[in-house]
Amino acid sequence: MNHKVLIIGTVWPEPNSSAAGSRLLQLIEAFQKQHWQIEFASAAQRGEFSFDIESLNIFTHNIKINDIGFDTLIKQLNPSIVLFDRFIIEEQFGWRVSENCPDALKILDTIDLHCLRNERHLAYKQNREFKFEDLLHNELAKREIASIFRCDISLMISEVEMEILQSVFKIDLSLLHYCGFMYEAIEEDTLHTLPDFNSRHHFISIGNFLHEPNWDSVLYLKSEIWSGIRKQLPKTELHIYGAYTSQKVLQLHNLKEGFIVKDRAENVEQIMSKARVCLAPLRFGAGIKGKLADSMLYGTPNVTTNIGAESMHGDLPWNGFVADDTTDFISKAIELYNDEEVWQKAQQNGIQIINQYFEKSHATENLISKINFTLENLKAHRSNNFIGNLIQHHQVASSKYMALWIESKNKVNQK
Repeated sequence: MNHKVLIIGTVWPEPNSSAAGSRLLQLIEAFQKQHWQIEFASAAQRGEFSFDIESLNIFTHNIKINDIGFDTLIKQLNPSIVLFDRFIIEEQFGWRVSENCPDALKILDTIDLHCLRNERHLAYKQNREFKFEDLLHNELAKREIASIFRCDISLMISEVEMEILQSVFKIDLSLLHYCGFMYEAIEEDTLHTLPDFNSRHHFISIGNFLHEPNWDSVLYLKSEIWSGIRKQLPKTELHIYGAYTSQKVLQLHNLKEGFIVKDRAENVEQIMSKARVCLAPLRFGAGIKGKLADSMLYGTPNVTTNIGAESMHGDLPWNGFVADDTTDFISKAIELYNDEEVWQKAQQNGIQIINQYFEKSHATENLISKINFTLENLKAHRSNNFIGNLIQHHQVASSKYMALWIESKNKVNQK
């Protein structure tokens, strides 16, 4: 069946700035392979680095928050599927979708569990151990979990987060679907086209600086890790790449120390495949990490933490090392940089992870099957989600009328 899909984006996708942007394009590709018609809408302004989404033969719409114009638009479009890009978008537009297109399947792409990332960050700042039970007292969690209950399917990028939602928040599996990154399998011939161990030099770290875990990671590299590596490898450099490099990031640049801040990576494949080792000492966060997937795709072994490697390899060996202790992290980074045999084995591990854990065709097939099955059984599916119906009812009684009040207030101010 040829469905019409409306995707409502938090921002216009920037695949070269964040993994979230790449993820959205992967979902679009999966839908288009089914010959589904895609429409994209966002209340955000397009940026300098926004992807030309119209080049994919997608109709686009500029919408506003708290504006009845969206109601008119969605009635005209009459989509059979609406995908919300993060829960904050479902909060704003979900009730409008339900009122104007009650039979549309509502899908939430969580990207990662924001409440998990938030609570881990709080625990880190307060120098306390993070416990999953803490999520039950997190205000952000109350909003995010309510959004998941209101939707028919929530796409989860992390198996750990799937488990958290079921065990901590008691969400039925029928409301969830695991869908990680989706990549073409890496052929053996592809590996031979990549620069080898001796052709690569220096370390690399990469990540969007608007994302707090990435900024903390760079500070950690600067203050505690890099000097230990540099002492043993005095001729090496650490090249720091990231979108939205602010002045506070640029101030860390120190050519004498080999700590080189290079701003945005225009071509991730090119810069990643020139580096010998990727460093990602993430101390908090959620979801799965695009930078580490990129390191596997382009044959660059890495050293990361348990947070970094979470839900990215299952029982498969990691493509490098996982170390939470600073001294151990430094030691493993040096070993990986110096030992060609260890490095080559790590590279092979990364290829195995991509091919077995993130292979596109299998993930796409499962996703489309989940969507079609839920659409075919939508009435029964929603009847079994009483809590979602309850939360939906109360959202209409609160969020809706707050939105309508804001809308009326805006009209008065415009006069």
